[in-house]
Amino acid sequence: MEQKSNKHENYEILNLLGYGLSKFDNSFIEEFGFTTQISFFQYFVKIGIAETTSVVKNRMDIFDPFFPNERKGWWQKGDTYLHRKHLIDSLFGDEDVKGYSDIVKLYLKENYKTTDLFVEVKPIVKSRFKKLQESLEAELYFINNYTEISEFKNGILEDARLYGDGYDFQINVNENSFLAEVKGIREKKGKFRLTEKEFLMASEYKNNYIITLVLNMNDSPTFLTIENPISNLKFEERIIKSKEIKEYHLISDIN
Repeated sequence: MEQKSNKHENYEILNLLGYGLSKFDNSFIEEFGFTTQISFFQYFVKIGIAETTSVVKNRMDIFDPFFPNERKGWWQKGDTYLHRKHLIDSLFGDEDVKGYSDIVKLYLKENYKTTDLFVEVKPIVKSRFKKLQESLEAELYFINNYTEISEFKNGILEDARLYGDGYDFQINVNENSFLAEVKGIREKKGKFRLTEKEFLMASEYKNNYIITLVLNMNDSPTFLTIENPISNLKFEERIIKSKEIKEYHLISDIN
């Protein structure tokens, strides 16, 4: 029997809405032309993003404990959903209510073809918007919680993602340096792939190369670490044909 995902089909936009409601409260609602929470919730039911108004309210409840508003929200869950806030904070945390609302409107326009919301955003915001769609949740969850992993406890993290050398982070623990490649899996189990660079680095560094899986990202994330993945797991090689890369060369010299 196929395992049913517990991820809502509109997971990303619902998180954006919950974050905006919790952080900006009524000011966020007013940016969309509404004066009450219920009318705001009903709009997203009308356009098919939520089945009921409670779906939108529940997403607000998830974020409420992380903001200094008068609502307690789902405080009983502790930091279970904090990784969702970290993701949005990392991309849009410096935006004011108008800037953030425009980002949500852009998401609605790009993904749900809404035509009744005017939006105008700066190019850099569009670039960060693309990063949201690429999903950095697993890496951000690792950055904020890596010391919970026994191998990395008391370690110092160095971010290596920009280098593109086949690992995401170096964790320095006493005299040892571990290379961590982080992979996110939405459910409690699943598969992942290695790029050629990742495979080569794992082959070279063996026990010091650790695949760190962030499992169950749809709900309550947990870590699973795999040392020396090349020896402990089975991989098959697949050749992926890349798209042609276009470059534009200047025809004549600049005087």
